[in-house]
Amino acid sequence: MDYSRRRFLTAAGAGIAALSGCSAPEGDAEFHGEQPFADLYEAVSPSVVRLRVYDDRGPLGEGSGWLFDDGVLVTNAHVVTDADTVRAQFANGDWAEAEILGSDPYSDLAALSVDPPVDADPLPLLDEQPAVGTRVAVVGAPLGLAGSLTSGVVSGVNRTISSIQNFTISGAVQTDAAVNPGNSGGPLLTLDGDVAGVVTQAGAENVGFAISAALTERVIPELVERGSYEHSYLGVRIRPVTPLLAAANGLDEARGVYVSAVPEGSPADGALQGGSGSVTVEGSPQPTGGDVIVALDGTRIDTTGQLGTYLALETSPGDTVAVTVRREGERRTVGVTLGTRPEPQ
Repeated sequence: MDYSRRRFLTAAGAGIAALSGCSAPEGDAEFHGEQPFADLYEAVSPSVVRLRVYDDRGPLGEGSGWLFDDGVLVTNAHVVTDADTVRAQFANGDWAEAEILGSDPYSDLAALSVDPPVDADPLPLLDEQPAVGTRVAVVGAPLGLAGSLTSGVVSGVNRTISSIQNFTISGAVQTDAAVNPGNSGGPLLTLDGDVAGVVTQAGAENVGFAISAALTERVIPELVERGSYEHSYLGVRIRPVTPLLAAANGLDEARGVYVSAVPEGSPADGALQGGSGSVTVEGSPQPTGGDVIVALDGTRIDTTGQLGTYLALETSPGDTVAVTVRREGERRTVGVTLGTRPEPQ
């Protein structure tokens, strides 16, 4: 974003901090004027679009998108699934036909090529996970109402969600800003004008989710260049370690990721060990005998979400990772060369 579109927000933030005799919070310092969301909307709205999607029989639906790079729009994969034609409406009312460059169902991200107006600048991605409580806004076209803004805070981070197409996405950002049909693919923005995530769905009232900026930064350039994205694949079936599962397997704490099965021929076949039995704890059958993953490459892994996030953001197919497990009461580390996640069936 150019300086002219940021400077009034910088000045507003500096002024309010000086008047109060304190510093503005880090990450929210530029946008503390009397109308921070109005200022934000004025700055970013030329870069946010309403999308209409068609196949050869007529309209399929609507969504939102935003300018990631010169001539490149980001939206959700589920917005453009089965599309033959995609049209983008910019804030000035102009419509432009957009070409799908690539789409990735596993991250629910898609990249489109478009000829934007001269006043539409790419929006920068936030370079770290936002803190819970960070003020944010969703800009897009809920219910087809172009040029809409809703506001709230980041109400959770590192969430593991199920996408509209029923694929697991790790590291998602949770917000209480209103998210409705049509917001899909639009930006979740901090008051600095940085994209904290790509809105993907509403979970319930006052609970919405966005694909993290970090995953977006990895996936979109590959979609632009190659039309697809290859995800790392460990090749195991997993489940969280609950207190009952920990008791069944003689673990002293309920943390880590339990390997319930290792399919034959998967990347982990021969390296990791799946469950082999079952015992009943407090009336509940619990699997036994499987490895419990507690670290990858020395990074502590406590949950299935942390496992998914590490694989998504820190590895690529072909990498060999050091997997530390608890097996038969002992801690050991084995190497697994990651594969490529198979195409969805």
